Amino acid sequence: METQLTGASGLEFQVEDGEQDQLNPKGVNAIRTLPGFGSVIWGARTLATNAVPEWRYVPVRRTAIFIEQSVYKGIQWAVFEPNDHPLWSSLRANIGQFMNGLFRAGAFQGAKADDAYFVRCGLGDTMTQADIDRGQVIVIVGFAPLKPAEFVIVRIQQKVSQQ
Repeated sequence: METQLTGASGLEFQVEDGEQDQLNPKGVNAIRTLPGFGSVIWGARTLATNAVPEWRYVPVRRTAIFIEQSVYKGIQWAVFEPNDHPLWSSLRANIGQFMNGLFRAGAFQGAKADDAYFVRCGLGDTMTQADIDRGQVIVIVGFAPLKPAEFVIVRIQQKVSQQ
């Protein structure tokens, strides 16, 4: 099973739900023994849990790094283009296509693309004339990441017989 820790024969200390409840807010991913799974790492939190809550989860941070690096590499062609409206429009379209592909693949929250991500680039929006004069093109990309379902709550109701 892919959730098991390879080579772990057991744990010296068993983390129970009460301890786990205290570790979660501190960003600690405890190693726990779960019936049917063996020893597993329970959680996907980073140490930024309280300091920078938007980076609380490993998958969110990894997605942001992936987007940042992909966009950076994907727009290197812009270096030799005039810093004007056609470039900004091309950047918005190019990056927007990339983000829409991720959205369609299920990488973001939101029922519509407008709810899932945005791409902004332009004078008066992301740049000043001084930025343009310095040769800077500034693009801002935002996205609504998927987050782990840390707590799944199931409510069970039993219907009693009526007489």
